Amino acid sequence: MAASLYQPASHARIVGLRHDLDLSGEQLKAALELAQHVKQSRQRYASALKGRYLTLLFEKPSLRTRMTFELAIKQLGGDCITQTGMIGDREPLKDVARNLARWTDAIVARTFTQETVDELARWSGIPVINALSDLYHPCQALADMLTLKQQFGKLKGLKLAYVGDGNNVAHSLLLACSRLGVSCSVATPNGFEPNASIVAQAEQFAAATGAQIEITNDPVEAVQSAHAVYTDVWASMGQEAEAEERKRVFANYQVNDSLMAHARHDAVFMHCLPAKRGLEVTDHVMESAQCVAFDQAENRLHVQKALLLMLLQ
Repeated sequence: MAASLYQPASHARIVGLRHDLDLSGEQLKAALELAQHVKQSRQRYASALKGRYLTLLFEKPSLRTRMTFELAIKQLGGDCITQTGMIGDREPLKDVARNLARWTDAIVARTFTQETVDELARWSGIPVINALSDLYHPCQALADMLTLKQQFGKLKGLKLAYVGDGNNVAHSLLLACSRLGVSCSVATPNGFEPNASIVAQAEQFAAATGAQIEITNDPVEAVQSAHAVYTDVWASMGQEAEAEERKRVFANYQVNDSLMAHARHDAVFMHCLPAKRGLEVTDHVMESAQCVAFDQAENRLHVQKALLLMLLQ
């Protein structure tokens, strides 16, 4: 890539990221390429977003998402304002969206529902980035794919096994993996499988890229020959009332040394964090040399910079 600032080709520019499929397959690859470039050349982009201002809206508590977005914006020369709490609780969401559009250049939203993200995009008329909703976590999946590529030197032909709740992270992993030629096996308890329509979309993409999609209730089957074993908390924010019941239901889905032994000898362990040690993963696995969870967390910063450049530069 040339030494000058990256200028997105017309096919790589994006108008928002409400969900994973707002990125085409080519844009997905371009985002990963740019993220790697930005990671290696931080100072080159220090003024790329000079004069740009973004709004960060957080309905849910956040460490990685808030810190990495604030840092990404500022390290690119822009600035942001952050507001926490429910969006639209004091006035209609459509009025909030239209106010923000008069003041800032884009919105980053971490919300309880996908509908909130979609409504912000509909009424604001400015780019909206989904920083997590109940259905998708696209920025996390991008960081995960960058981490895998750095670990194995490629993506196509790898296998990722996800063990646990078929949640927003599982959905975004299915959509990212299938478009990049990464086979994805998801193991959940009965009744906790990922959204059927998202699985169907992933299967269509996989048919074109040569990847395999598997949905199972058997974690051992899922991790066979896997290059990466991934898990997430059993009870996400907003599901606290279900936490005790989920501990019982998910007890056999813990990622521990025994389960990791069924993956490849060079397999890595992945987690989007925060991790509940002793529940979905043991402390020993989290502290093992196989764990790349903190590489994933770092890469959130770099992929989000790439998205911002593709959106606003």
